Amino acid sequence: MRWFLALCLALLPALAPAEEIEVDVELLLAVDVSRSMSPAELEIQRRGYAEALRSDEVIAALQSGFLGRVALSYVEWAGAGAQRIIVDWTLIEDREGAEAFAAQLSTNYNPALRRTSISSALSFGWESLRDNRFVGLRRVIDISGDGPNNQGGLVTYARDRAVADGIVINGLPLMTQEVPRSPWHLDNLDVYYRTCVTGGPGSFVIPVTDWAQFADAVRRKLVLELVGLTPPPETRPVQYIPGPDDATDCQIGEKIWQRNRGYWGAP
Repeated sequence: MRWFLALCLALLPALAPAEEIEVDVELLLAVDVSRSMSPAELEIQRRGYAEALRSDEVIAALQSGFLGRVALSYVEWAGAGAQRIIVDWTLIEDREGAEAFAAQLSTNYNPALRRTSISSALSFGWESLRDNRFVGLRRVIDISGDGPNNQGGLVTYARDRAVADGIVINGLPLMTQEVPRSPWHLDNLDVYYRTCVTGGPGSFVIPVTDWAQFADAVRRKLVLELVGLTPPPETRPVQYIPGPDDATDCQIGEKIWQRNRGYWGAP
């Protein structure tokens, strides 16, 4: 019996939980890879994030905090339950760490997945921030997408749960012009993101209206998130007037899906 007790005591250090690491910010990058994204657009996204992470501005921002280190994770998402971790939680303290993270984004490009579940992406991000080994002075989910939620539960529920837990959610709505125009398109996607997706102190939305702007938008967004700043409010050229698809309706994506598919639950 004594030998068994001695064995248990010897194993205790190995069974102890991993030590938590304090960082200035835990930042989860949640990137849309739903089927509405073309292979070229998927590549632009990965390369845009890699380019931004290698920039002098982002390197300076990640070293500018009280601790001088951050934790990053990069996740691609589509429909309900369709999230894939491309780079798991990584401690970054210097240019070498940022370069290594960026290199992992440039290795391969996976095919797009079906549907658009912002709610599932936010829930996944909330769980990932809760369960990782880092303790951030700030916790942020940075979510990009080219359409509204159309699967996986109410987006407002997932947002409100994360915000209530102290997480800030920022948005990067992809509002590029499509030719021909997709039946799933939502005008004023930035309004939808502001109304239904983003939240928390200092949260913001940076729309992308041209793919040529993508890398610059990502760089600007990362700097703001890493240093904890909010961009000045953007003035829309005209007052927002709801159309047939009201971007302030937080279930408009589900309604568009039902209208185009004719029934709920189609693949």
